[in-house]
Parts: sequence; C-alpha cells; structure tokens
Amino acid sequence: MNNKPIVNPYLAVLVGVFAVSFSALFVRLTTAPALIIATYRLLFTFMILAPYALLRHRHELTTLSWRERGLSAASGICLALHLVTWFASLRYTSIASSVVLVTTQPLFVVVGSWLFFKEKVSRMAMLGGGLALLGSFIIGAADFQIGKEAFWGDLLALTAAIFVSGYLLIGRRLRGGIALPVYTFYTYGSSALVLIVASMATATPFAPYSTRDWIIFLALAFVCTVIGHTVFNWVLRYVQASVVSVSVLGEPLGAILWASIFLREYPTLRQTIGACFIFGGLFIFTSFAAGRSTAVVHADLSQKG
Repeated sequence: MNNKPIVNPYLAVLVGVFAVSFSALFVRLTTAPALIIATYRLLFTFMILAPYALLRHRHELTTLSWRERGLSAASGICLALHLVTWFASLRYTSIASSVVLVTTQPLFVVVGSWLFFKEKVSRMAMLGGGLALLGSFIIGAADFQIGKEAFWGDLLALTAAIFVSGYLLIGRRLRGGIALPVYTFYTYGSSALVLIVASMATATPFAPYSTRDWIIFLALAFVCTVIGHTVFNWVLRYVQASVVSVSVLGEPLGAILWASIFLREYPTLRQTIGACFIFGGLFIFTSFAAGRSTAVVHADLSQKG
C-alpha cells in the first residue's frame, strides 16, 4: 500500500494556517450577533461533513456507545461556548488582543491534563507557560488602560481559550477509539443543536441578514473549519505534531495582518510586546511539554479557531 501523500504535507500546513487565519476577520466583517455567527458556522460545517460520515461510517455511527455519544455532546457544548465567547470578544477588543489571547489554550489543555490525567509537565514547559501568561497580563493591562470594554473583550478571549481546552480534553478521551468523521458528526451536530436552541431561547433572529453575512457564514464553515481544520488533521499523518503546533502559532499573525490590511487596525506597542512573550512562551511550551502530553496537545491545536 502506498502511503506517500499526494500533496506536500508542509505546503498543506501553510494552506491550513492561511485558511484559519481569516476567522477573526470574517467575524468582524459581519453584522450578525456572535451567537448567530457561531450557530451558522457549526450548522453549515455539520451539513458539509455529515453526508460523508453517513455514507462511509454509518455502522460506526449506530454502534457508538451512549457514553461516547454523551461525551461527544459535552465536547460539542464546550466548542459552542468557545465560539460564542471568542466571537463576542471580537466585538469589544482588537483582533490582535483577541486572537493572541485565545491562542493560549495549550496552557489550559496541559493544566487539565495534569489535573485529570496526572500527566507531568517539564520545568522548561512551565517556564514557557509562565512567559505566555506574562504576555497575557501585559496585553490585559494595556487594554484596561484603553477602556473597560477592551479589557472585557480580553477576558472573553481567555474564557474562550478555557472552553476550547475542555473541548480538546474531552476529544482526547474519544479520538483514540473513534474515527474522526464519527467524532465530528456527533460533536459538530450537538454543538450546532445547542447553538440553535440557545438562539431560539434568547430570541436571537435567524434572519434576515445581508448577502455578505450569508457568504461569511459559509466562508467560516468551509474555509476556516472544513479546509483549515481538515488539512491539519490530515497532515498529522505525515509530519511530526510539533511541526503543526508551531505552525498554528502563525494563525494570530495572519489574523493581525488581515486586520491591518482590510480594517486598518494595527497592534499597539504593548500588544506587540505581550504577543512576543506569548509566542515565545508557547514556542518553548510546545517544544518541551512532556512525552505523550506534548503529542496530544500539538495534535489538538489543529482543531481550534
């Protein structure tokens, strides 16, 4: 059997980073509420991926245990909360602050791994985590001086990082014995369902929205989720997870670049300094996080954003 990839995996990583880096810009360009943006992103993603799961993995979908389905649903709830809080943060703070702070999620994943799975973390990884947290404080302090709204947006971005960590930690318990299409079927499906119910409960209108808004909803689903996340998951079969994890750190850089070009929104000096601490800390962190935990955290990075 020929396992040689049909596409250069390293080129594919760059394509994935390029695709997910548009998430923040797309959210800023739509006038819809954060809850509706998240709802349509997950609903359209589910509609795109579900047919494949139903055609190729029908047996696995029906034989999945109720415990596994329940955990998948819990994972989907965490994903829904992550998207809503992150999208909401972009209404209050700058794209630079939001995308950099939400990228700190590997720190929370490893903290959860230590608490729930008793996995050890090396001293160098802890040093990297400390530097990343210091960068978060620098950005938060700078935004607090700008105004309470910006600081509130920073807190929402950090909350989004915590929620996505829960999504990833639950996924870790399931992905070993469940095919990716089966896992995403239940996770994305439950996430979309929860968001639809939440939109109905809060009387958030599902329509009307402009043509541009609908195009953005589809772009978030197809470009950022299906292309971006699917490419990362595919490429992990051919390259080291560390390559993917470090490459994913380019997502905030791309988001900041698009914000500068299309929105004329430029990072401040303090945001830049804080971002340097976060990127440097995460680079050290992902390079030295111990053993099996490292591989899992790196792989999980491909599912965020």
